[in-house]
Amino acid sequence: MSTGTRSITVGIDGSPTSLDAADWAAREARRRRLPLRLLHAGTGPVVSGRVPDVDVPAGRTRTALDRAAIQLSYAHPALDIIARSSGAPAVQALLAAAADTETLVVGSRGATGCPGFQVGSVALAVAARAARPVVVVRAGELPEDGETSCTDGPPSGAAPCPPVVLGLDVDRPAADLIRYAFDTAAFRSAPLHVVHAWTRSEAYPLAAHGSRPEGTDGNGDAERRALAGTLRPWRRGFPGTTVREHVVQGPPGPHLLKASARAGLLVVGRRSGTGPGRAVRTLIRHAPCAVAVVPHG
Repeated sequence: MSTGTRSITVGIDGSPTSLDAADWAAREARRRRLPLRLLHAGTGPVVSGRVPDVDVPAGRTRTALDRAAIQLSYAHPALDIIARSSGAPAVQALLAAAADTETLVVGSRGATGCPGFQVGSVALAVAARAARPVVVVRAGELPEDGETSCTDGPPSGAAPCPPVVLGLDVDRPAADLIRYAFDTAAFRSAPLHVVHAWTRSEAYPLAAHGSRPEGTDGNGDAERRALAGTLRPWRRGFPGTTVREHVVQGPPGPHLLKASARAGLLVVGRRSGTGPGRAVRTLIRHAPCAVAVVPHG
């Protein structure tokens, strides 16, 4: 099988968070029936190979990459795992890998010994510049957090899979962002909750005489209609996915943070060529679930 864009890649640095990210990536690769690539960047011995051929040659100490490969091969024996190292700096290596994979997964906080970067800044730098979706997995995110039942779709009678939450601006509804959220929910057999936040001053500017434009009531009805219209073709394309629409008033950040409390994944967008805005950076740092940052436009 090709190991190009039809794969999931995860950055490994030996930290507990990167191992949690690797487990998250392995479960996502299983759902999508894709190979998993493990990438270790920076200085240190170079190892590469296909797992489960994980025997370490005599005289060489097991590296963080070796240990992660062994752990994942036991936990996911049917998964095709490819492990490799790069001598390039972490951000440079991860950005190069992101151009050649379907999704790049990183831990929210890496090893503190990464030269030139503060804790967590590698994840932010990669999420700001990667050419493909980047999932930032928070420290301690384990299958027990609610995803065990939806590794390959929830079996009959199992607890429902946590929802995928999508933050969407109906004024700029990017197809790549919406497609990623619907695909992810479908692979998990999970509901999709779409959150659109609006502000009264932007949605209903006052006319010169101080009244609102004709046909608007200031209660978000226009936004609800716009969101429904935006999602209608996607609902038809994914008839098996339960979709719930939430139109809320105010800045999107607090609403998405609240929605993420019971989510399996939070999906947000950023325009290509720009970094994530302040709200997205806050969500990456504080959302209690993994956050997918999808470039578009």
